[in-house]
Amino acid sequence: MERKDLEGLVRQLVTDVVARVDAAAKAPVAPPCHETEPLSPKKSAAPAGASPAAAGPAPLSKELRVVIGSDHGGFALKEELVSHLHALGYAVIDVGTHGTEAVDYPDFAKAVAQRVARGECDRGIVIDGAGIGSGMACNKVAGVRAAVCHDLKSVLNSRDHNDANVLSLGSGVVSPELAREMVATWLKTPFGAGRHSRRIAKINELDRDRTRA
Repeated sequence: MERKDLEGLVRQLVTDVVARVDAAAKAPVAPPCHETEPLSPKKSAAPAGASPAAAGPAPLSKELRVVIGSDHGGFALKEELVSHLHALGYAVIDVGTHGTEAVDYPDFAKAVAQRVARGECDRGIVIDGAGIGSGMACNKVAGVRAAVCHDLKSVLNSRDHNDANVLSLGSGVVSPELAREMVATWLKTPFGAGRHSRRIAKINELDRDRTRA
């Protein structure tokens, strides 16, 4: 092949490549398959008889992983909240208990707290009769900030100010309707950061002091 013909072939190849790159750049980009849009009313419908507010807001992401556990006193409420979380689109891990036979709440609080601390789950929920004992047990696990909440105001504060990663509820303190609303609100409320970040850092430092002691 003569030099002139070779140069012509190279120019043609370059022209073809440039044209393909330009066409690809102008092609519409397909939307990501990761769904973050609010769920439709049919998917997030409240249980029969509940008000629309009780269903709570849609999750920030269906990929948020939630671990939940309870003792026998919180079993019934746990079962209801598991169904509610599924209806809202969250991925749920239920660590028990799975019946009404008497058990010890620290065992299930530990199972929830450890999964959150290890990063296996993003948030945790624990339930017993008052929520206090399970909250205490969770806060013995380094990296866990468990908040015992009894109303929507404390739920909002626990996330906005304290970046709580475990919510502790008392089945004898909050009604199932209120618990559903509290859980939905707690899961969709972001951490406020700003001045609160400095304070959370000090809480985390207490964890490090404990492990060094």
